[in-house]
Amino acid sequence: VQLTESGGGSVQSGQSLTLTCEVSGYTGNSYCLGWFRQAPGKERERVAAVERDGTPHYGDSARGRFTVSQDKDNGKNTLYLQMNSLKPEDTAIYYCAADSGPQGRPGPFLGCSDFRSWGQGTQVTVSS
Repeated sequence: VQLTESGGGSVQSGQSLTLTCEVSGYTGNSYCLGWFRQAPGKERERVAAVERDGTPHYGDSARGRFTVSQDKDNGKNTLYLQMNSLKPEDTAIYYCAADSGPQGRPGPFLGCSDFRSWGQGTQVTVSS
């Protein structure tokens, strides 16, 4: 599985950004896809994920402000993260990831196993 993020940038507090993750290397519903982030000096944090059946899940910091979605049309598989009402504490590198499949060990999101495939990340900076 290959994952490529885009859409990061620098915005003011209260503004919005949409991150995109292009997924390739597999077909069907074999993987759960998710977004994670890591700020300087902090541990990686779960943000949002989409189960194999399309059910979305959110981490505490994302719930109510972020929306995760997936588009599988036209032979493409794309994961999105719509981020609204951004805050300075949302500043981080955001990573797209795929889990290890339905037979993997339980992961950080309900319905997903542990995440094993990662993109290179995209920087999001929110200034006050």
